[in-house]
Amino acid sequence: MNKRIGLVVYPGFQVLDLAALTVFEFANTLQQEIVYEFAALSLEGGAIKSSTGVVIQSDAIGWGAYDTLMIAGATALPPALPELEAKLKEAASATRRIASICTGAFILAKTGLLDGKRATTHWHFGRHLQDQHPDVTVDEDKIFVKDGDIWSSAGVSACIDLSLALVEADLGVDVAKTIARLMVVYHRRTGGQSQFSALADLEPNSDRVKDALRFAKENLHKDLSVEDLAEHVHWSPRHFSRVFQMQTGMAPAKAIEKLRIEAAQTLIEQGHSSIGRIAAMAGFGDEERMRRAFLRTLGQPPKAFIHQVKSRNDNVYLN
Repeated sequence: MNKRIGLVVYPGFQVLDLAALTVFEFANTLQQEIVYEFAALSLEGGAIKSSTGVVIQSDAIGWGAYDTLMIAGATALPPALPELEAKLKEAASATRRIASICTGAFILAKTGLLDGKRATTHWHFGRHLQDQHPDVTVDEDKIFVKDGDIWSSAGVSACIDLSLALVEADLGVDVAKTIARLMVVYHRRTGGQSQFSALADLEPNSDRVKDALRFAKENLHKDLSVEDLAEHVHWSPRHFSRVFQMQTGMAPAKAIEKLRIEAAQTLIEQGHSSIGRIAAMAGFGDEERMRRAFLRTLGQPPKAFIHQVKSRNDNVYLN
């Protein structure tokens, strides 16, 4: 039986999210049969205008059951759509899995289906999602997150990573890898991979907090305790910790760990493969400490990332 994929759209949706369906289209081509059928769905059906002004035709969401429902995102927070949210909640009982793309997570969260689950969204809106829906555990760093039969992805091009992961779950890793090559994208960024350099985009108001971050980036080989950072900016450790947390949304120790993880990932991308040397250069001190940090933040050990980079580079040379 063919799997019906429904992409849920609404006025102002991000048109790039249609690329999510291209992954399933390629899967049909590779299987030489129709495995997936597609439809754009909206509350009442008919013409729906995207944020670019491009208009697509849609079916009403209440018509028929779907194997997979994917909720498109938008370039801004979606407006309140209580009727659509109610329809989605109703449709969930007849749907094998539901996924949100980018800010589509806000629509999914309002259905209550994300309560008690992990989810992600575009990094720019991660804190908003957490603040508005405290019953959801938001992993704002992740490319995509799977929690049971609920999936969610980061923004923009991450819809392709999400669809590749869904196809991989259905048809296997080899099919997903081939689709990625046909679409000229990496096979696939792992769900645990960070969306972006979180600390590089932090914009604390305080010049002293900015100075502390600069100091930390330049001195990852040092201990970098709260006391060290506070002393560098001439604040008490207690005051420094309070202001840092308030302006960055994370504790100083967590920020330093993220800096070190990003430094380690950069070294891996540059071709370093010695775990011990990477741990030393990134300031972790020992391999086990780095391994635990990777597992805690990214869900995979450093060796997995080394293997991914090596495999990717091998594919480049072979093609």
